[in-house]
Parts: sequence; structure tokens; C-alpha cells
Amino acid sequence: MSLDVTSIRNDFPVLKRQINGKPLVYLDSANTSQKPQVVIDAMTNFMSNGYAPINRSAYQMAAEATDLYEGARSALAKFINAPKAHEVIFTKNATESLNLLIMSWGRANLKAGDSVLLTHMEHHANIVPWHMLVAERGIQLRWVPLTNDGQLDLTQLDTLLDGVKVFSFTSMSNVLGTINPVQRLCAAAHKAGALAFVDGCQSVPHQPTDVQSWDADFVVFSSHKMCGPSGVGILWGREALLEAMPPFLGGGNMISDVRLDGFTTAELPAKFEAGTPPITDVIGLGAAVGYLEKLGMAQVRKHEIELSTYVLNMLKDRFGDDITIHGPANPELRGATFSFAFRDIHPHDLSQVLDQQNVCVRAGHHCAKPLMHSGCQRNCAGKFLLLQHHVRGRCIGRCPRQRIRYLLVGRKGSTQWLV
Repeated sequence: MSLDVTSIRNDFPVLKRQINGKPLVYLDSANTSQKPQVVIDAMTNFMSNGYAPINRSAYQMAAEATDLYEGARSALAKFINAPKAHEVIFTKNATESLNLLIMSWGRANLKAGDSVLLTHMEHHANIVPWHMLVAERGIQLRWVPLTNDGQLDLTQLDTLLDGVKVFSFTSMSNVLGTINPVQRLCAAAHKAGALAFVDGCQSVPHQPTDVQSWDADFVVFSSHKMCGPSGVGILWGREALLEAMPPFLGGGNMISDVRLDGFTTAELPAKFEAGTPPITDVIGLGAAVGYLEKLGMAQVRKHEIELSTYVLNMLKDRFGDDITIHGPANPELRGATFSFAFRDIHPHDLSQVLDQQNVCVRAGHHCAKPLMHSGCQRNCAGKFLLLQHHVRGRCIGRCPRQRIRYLLVGRKGSTQWLV
């Protein structure tokens, strides 16, 4: 059964918007997704009719708020097939989830000379905290390079993993769209005696996720990329590993006792959720999970493969040698994120011309500068989520805007950009 795209588009109020008489074409879902009405309604209803603190007060509204909040946690655990709901930790974003993990687990377990393996396609959030530990603890970083078509070069993986304590990698590149073989990478890490940290931000919203099947040790992802609100990140970890980690932040909610001579941490998940949490946003995330579950993640993935096939063929047919598409050419090996270079066109020029057609795109380095420096220096990327599209880019050199309009408009005089 295929997705009802027209019905799905109607679920997103913003897609009905017109600017200067032109319909909105949203191509920025790899950055942040738009929100369906069900999410907006869940948050509005809670703020209007039942806002209250959680886990602290005995009155009815507080109990109701706690049930909604913890219900979202349980829904997320089911969504990723986590064994236990209390293994799901809420943070303010996936960057904080990675920092919590790297700083808490890393400071407790890594010492000078220990090695951590990363890949050239990582987001800055899975690079910078490790560099901070390099400066603080004297650990060493190793890197998995890429093949010419934007996949991980795993020919020397066993050698790179020799003696490594952690292999931390993305499940899907936010620039190239490459879907990595997570189960294989986790198995290789464990065979080498290392833990497997997975950045799932780009894949969790777009395909079925099973952390038990992956056999990962930790997985992070973000609410705002999966139709939920910003302000919420997720860290899932194995119970035993989380229990052994020291807390990342101190304060209210994360303690069971505080004394003049010390404190005792609370049980999971409160141990890592200090202070007042983003209650309304977590409830919105719970509604987003329900929305995606109703669509069916297998159907979402099937739809994106169809979109990817169309886009790969259309871009080449339409622009020929004027465009270079980075990443795997096989739609089965990639998500619906596209990096491409237009010959002699700067991405900022391209994004401004597209904005004149009410097409929302992103131009820049996409928080992946090492990837840019390693060879993907002239690129734009597009993200597709149920006909919400995303384009990003970074190219060298400028060109007249007339050339951009010619490339995009063509001979018929009408812009037909991926729609």
C-alpha cells in the first residue's frame, strides 16, 4: 500500500501557504522538518488546558502531565524497539545527547593514548566533542575514509578498529545521503572490543529503526527532524552502560538525595535529566511519533526510494553535464538527501534565485566541514520527507544569475524544481 501523498501534504498547515502568489516548496527537511497539525494540536491543547510540572506534584493536572510526558518516552522506546523505556533519555537536542554521551562515558572510561574511530562523513556534533577530549585527556582519533561514490571505505576497517575503545559513526550522512551498514559496523566494533555509538539523526525519521537488531550500544537522534518540535534530543543507551556512567548535569530531578557531604543520583532516566524538562515539546514529540507510526516507516522508506529514483534520473536528464551528484547512485543505498554541484554556480546565488520562486533551500557547509575538505567541496544537498524537500549547497566561484535562471527555468520559461 502506497502513501496518500495528497492527504499527507494536507496534514501540514505550512504547505498551504503562498508567498507573492506562489505555493511553498519546502526543501529543508534535512535541516528541520515541518510539523503536522496533530503535533501542533497536542502542544496547543497541553499549553491551553493542562500545563503542569511533572514528577514533582500530587495534584491531578501534574499527574496528567507526567503521564503524557512518560507516554512519549514509552512511544519512542517502541518506535526504535528499545528493550526498556527508561533507557530513553531526553536532552535539548541531539548535539547535547552526543556531548552527554562523550563527556560522561568518555571522561569515565578514556585515558591518554586511547583511540576512538570516527568517519569522514560525520556531523560536527560527532567530531568537536571528541576533539575536546583529545585536548583534555590526550586520546587519539582515527578516521574511516570514503570511496569515490560517497560510501565508507571499509577495506581497512579491521586494522582501523584494532585497539579502539569506541567506534562512533552516523547511520546516514546528512550531506551525501549515504546509508551506512549499521549492523555490520556495530558487529565489527564489538568484535574488536569497542563500543558502537550511532548518530541516527538522519535515518531515524526516514526508515524503520531497531536498536536491538543494530546491536548498538548508544543511539542519538532529534525531535525536530522527525516532525516534532525543536528543543528535544534523544539518547538511547544500554541500561547497564547508562547506570555505570556519571551524571552529566547536576541539580533538581536527577537526585534521590542531597546532603552536606554529597548526593545520590536518581534512577534512570532521571539521572540524566536535570532541571525542568521541555514538557510541552516532549508531548509534541510523542504526537509526532504517533503520526509517523500511523504512516508506517516501511512505507515512508519505500516512498523515499521512489522519490530518490525520480530525482536522480530527473536531475541528470534535465541538467546533464552541468550537474554533478555526489553520493551513491543506487537509491537502495541512500536516503533521499542529495548533494550536487552546479558547474560555475555559487550555492548562495542558487538559493537566492530559488527563494524568488518560493523554494526553500539551504546553502552552506552543513556542519560537515571535514567532509567538504575531503573532496565534497562543490555541493548542494536536497532532503525529501513525504514531498517536503530540502536543498543545501556549497560551491566555489560565482556566475551571473541569468545562467542560474536558464538552468532552472529552461526553454519552457517555467520553473520545475523537483516538483
